[in-house]
Amino acid sequence: MIAFFQAHAAWVPPITFVLAFFKSLAFISLVVPETLMVAAVGALVGITGADIWPVWLTISLGAGLGDWVSYTIGYRYKHRAWRMWPFTRWPGLVPRGERFFHRWGAMSVVLCRFVSPLRATVPLLCGIFEMPPLTFQIANWLSAFLWSGVILGIGVGVGRLFG
Repeated sequence: MIAFFQAHAAWVPPITFVLAFFKSLAFISLVVPETLMVAAVGALVGITGADIWPVWLTISLGAGLGDWVSYTIGYRYKHRAWRMWPFTRWPGLVPRGERFFHRWGAMSVVLCRFVSPLRATVPLLCGIFEMPPLTFQIANWLSAFLWSGVILGIGVGVGRLFG
């Protein structure tokens, strides 16, 4: 992995953008272990001494855009979205995510980035329950940059420690 990372460093930002985007989509994020992948990329950055800024930027942009798409799906389709996978397979996600959303409001967008099962549902629920778009976008983009910075930072620290 280290050799591949060093040999193909130009591909790391676009690849991490795509991974972060799909991680943030309501229906895909349940099967993409993005947090672990971002931490692993951070470790590779720490080991190789690669520039962290383009990776941080592309992961943040991918995560923010993915949640924006999920919000838009919820806003457009409202409660019909609940009849889609993964909610049909795991119906408990809806009430759990709804309680979380109503309890925390805009802060739920920030918190859900760090709580895996809720990550798949909260942006969609924000759209379904018509959180104001500006409120959602502020929380979305701030949390995307915060989440990616924290996870990458942990990965970089681990990479430097063991690299």
